[in-house]
Amino acid sequence: MRIFPVLTAMMVAFVMYLVVMERDALMSFAGVVADEVAAEEDAPPETLTRVLAQRSTARSIDTNVVLRGRTEAKRSVEVRSETSGLVVSEPLRRGHSVEAGDPLCELSPGVRKAALDEAQARLAEAEINFRAAQGLADGGFGSETRLASARAALQTAQAGVDRAVEEVARLVMHAPFDGLLESDTAELGAFLQPGGLCATLIQLDPIQLVGFATEAQVDLLEVGAPAAARLASGREVMGVVTFIARSADRETRTFRVDVELPNPDGRIRDGQSATILVTAQAQTGHLLPGSALTLNDAGELGLRLVDDEGQVSFAPARMLRDTDEGIWLGGLPDEIAAIVVGQEFTREGARVHVSWREPAARDAGEQP
Repeated sequence: MRIFPVLTAMMVAFVMYLVVMERDALMSFAGVVADEVAAEEDAPPETLTRVLAQRSTARSIDTNVVLRGRTEAKRSVEVRSETSGLVVSEPLRRGHSVEAGDPLCELSPGVRKAALDEAQARLAEAEINFRAAQGLADGGFGSETRLASARAALQTAQAGVDRAVEEVARLVMHAPFDGLLESDTAELGAFLQPGGLCATLIQLDPIQLVGFATEAQVDLLEVGAPAAARLASGREVMGVVTFIARSADRETRTFRVDVELPNPDGRIRDGQSATILVTAQAQTGHLLPGSALTLNDAGELGLRLVDDEGQVSFAPARMLRDTDEGIWLGGLPDEIAAIVVGQEFTREGARVHVSWREPAARDAGEQP
């Protein structure tokens, strides 16, 4: 019968599963681990695994976030015409510095002056008619209807004057703020229609740096934090974070971060690449050698800790900063004793023979 080979294969597969996938449970069931631990506890110190450990107290450190970005003008606007006409002003060349209110482009008035004179004359006539109608109505010789009609004519004439004045004011285009011309103003004799470009104006003082923070970095940043940047030219500048986006870019899943900095000489240009270093919120961590890091059976990165009795445990940790003196680690208790040499030759729950090493920086208040 073929039932016996099938049963044999199933038994072999079951045993292989226990040996490979459930080895720890099988060994515990068989009493192997318990016997080893008991043997370690009863063993003399000279027979235990020797390790080197270091005591550490958590300290407050300032972490920095590095962003890639660019410079960007604080303001940029295209000054455009609101009416049509021929340009009668001499052009200003790009790079010219202007102040708020300075004229940039002026258009020929054409018949607009005559339209304004006509509107003012109609207004004067309407005022006379209204006063006459009002006098008659007060004396009982005029109707309220005539007075209302005269009042409406007066308001219409006033609206005509306002439109004519506004149309004349649109003939001259002014700079809305202090800045530099990024393009020449409209050429003399050019015809501008409504929406036609007069000039492009940018403001470079102050200027801003625009960086993009990842989802992991954005929670470490805050408005008002100091920031430093190195431009592609090698120049180093200092500024302050003024804006952190609340909504991520849909394509890159990054958050916009604005840093404002002074630029009185205008040497920082719009669109320069920059590496931005932002001071993030303070955190607490331990400074330990990078060699102390290890992995547990689940693949978590952390440290093997040891107590005064030589008992080994594992604590997950996260990296905060890598320095020449060692690695700053967070997510750990305030007081730890970490195995820095020999952690790969022991395991959780084991007992070891410990030698202690003094930390490099003993002053708990020392700042990195």
